[in-house]
Amino acid sequence: MEDRWYLAALLQCRQIGSVRMRRLCAAVPEAREICGMSAADLRATGILSDALAEALARHIQEHPDLPAQIEAECARQDVSVITIDDELYPVVLREIFDPPLVLFYRGALIPDARRIGIVGARKFTAYGEAAAMEFAERLAAAGVTVVSGAARGIDTRAHRGALRGGRTVAVLGCGVDIAYPPENRRLLAQIIETGGAVISEYAPGTQPLPAFFPARNRIISGLSEGTLVIEAAKRSGSLITAEMALSEGRDVYAVPGSIYSPQSSGCHNLIRAGARLVESPQEILEEMHLAEPPRRPARDQLTPEEARIYQVLSFEHALTMDEIVDSMPEHITANIPLLLLQMQLKGIITENEMHAYRRVERN
Repeated sequence: MEDRWYLAALLQCRQIGSVRMRRLCAAVPEAREICGMSAADLRATGILSDALAEALARHIQEHPDLPAQIEAECARQDVSVITIDDELYPVVLREIFDPPLVLFYRGALIPDARRIGIVGARKFTAYGEAAAMEFAERLAAAGVTVVSGAARGIDTRAHRGALRGGRTVAVLGCGVDIAYPPENRRLLAQIIETGGAVISEYAPGTQPLPAFFPARNRIISGLSEGTLVIEAAKRSGSLITAEMALSEGRDVYAVPGSIYSPQSSGCHNLIRAGARLVESPQEILEEMHLAEPPRRPARDQLTPEEARIYQVLSFEHALTMDEIVDSMPEHITANIPLLLLQMQLKGIITENEMHAYRRVERN
């Protein structure tokens, strides 16, 4: 059995963090050998305290078949596994203070991809939704992989926007076989199907716990050259991701918002602290020395009837079907459902969970 499965089993001992485990692996290079050590042997390495040595030894004794179980479960769930020493391990993630020693993933992992993290509030405004979709789509269209956490709110919008333009990676605070939140099951499948990846440092079957999400955030920022924050309250978890990025010397970008919106206060504080204020994806692409591909204006793709609907819609505020119908002449109203579908297929408009529609482009 490969050594990676023994390492994965050791990391299931939650009392031992990845930094201390990395030191232990430096002292005892073979994880298989560590799995055969007693508490006294573990203490003798000088890496673990008495309490931690006892905890790890107990974990090893109580779960002797865990390496084989993890290997079998990964095979059953079609989950790939890499360690920090593998060539496929993302280059920039290896550089952070506390890189995960093992990554479980589904999909395609590209070690040297250009990546930007996009994070934000779970409770978002229409403005935040529009910004997340636009930034993610245009960055992805320029060849940037968008990294986010698949959480409700801005994270989900960032993934959806990126899927419209290119590639995205979701970092989970649970096993990659678990859809969390459950309503994103189809989204996670789409990420994999379109050449992206769903990744986690937690083995398949690991349920989401509150403590896992701050740890997950370091992977989002660690995978990314820079992190963009779109809507965050003063105490938002998104600010943790931004702080981690700053601590690693990575760029942090923030989209400004209304002074009357609580969801913008965190972004404004980041800007005061030195984050770069950005109003367009082009500003981030310029920092990355990447060019944005030419885009065909949305209006050039519209039929006359679609153009009438397009005039009613806006970029920031989504309208329901009833609101659109009320704004249209009677001879068009019967065709509105079909017209809206055609416009979605053209990538001109988007529909949210409330079945409301808005423009994809600002103008």
